[in-house]
Formats: sequence, C-alpha cells, structure tokens
Amino acid sequence: MSTPGTSQFIQEGDTIDYTPASDVAAGDVVVQEDLIGVAARPIPANTLGALHVTGMFEFPKAVGSGTAIAAGLEVNWDAVNKEAYPRLGGSASDKLLGKSVAAAGDDDATVRVRLVQ
Repeated sequence: MSTPGTSQFIQEGDTIDYTPASDVAAGDVVVQEDLIGVAARPIPANTLGALHVTGMFEFPKAVGSGTAIAAGLEVNWDAVNKEAYPRLGGSASDKLLGKSVAAAGDDDATVRVRLVQ
C-alpha cells in the first residue's frame, strides 16, 4: 500500500492491459482517447489482452501522388480509413501515432513508425 502523495511501480509500461467490447485482431490499432496501442495478439471480446504502447511498427498508409512521408515526421492515425498520414493535415479527431523512422514513398503501402505516448 502506498503512502498518500507517493506513487507505486506497477509494470514497465511497454504493454498495457486491455479488455475490448468486441473482438480485436492481432496488429489492430486501438484508440483510447489520446492513447494508441497495437494488439499484441488476437483478443476476444470481453477477454483481458495486451496492447503495445511502445515500439516500432509498420502501419498502412495511402498510396499515390502526394502520400509520401519523410523520416522524422509526426504521424497521425486515421481510425476511419485505418491508415497513417503526416500530422500536417487531416481531421482534428485523428490521433498522434508517433514519428516515422524511415521515409515512405508515394508507392509504399506502409510506413514505419515509433509509437509516441
């Protein structure tokens, strides 16, 4: 038991517990307000599972002219279209995913991102 005004270590924090209301597939991006996690494994509805909240992942991105993402840019997650894009544009409801760690060209279908929490 902790003393009032002090904190108590719980875990490293690379993953967090998560119990979804509906099935979540491995690799699915889960948005909880401003916290984004990636499902480590499939998580059946109403079952305790884990979300990665740190690490580097490849996320889908749009393909075509003007969709390139330079290395080092902040990247948002579009939960409706399920794709990453540069933070420079997009919807105010989209959330900060992290920073790109490698450039992704117009023809690349994915971008490598380090999660930022």
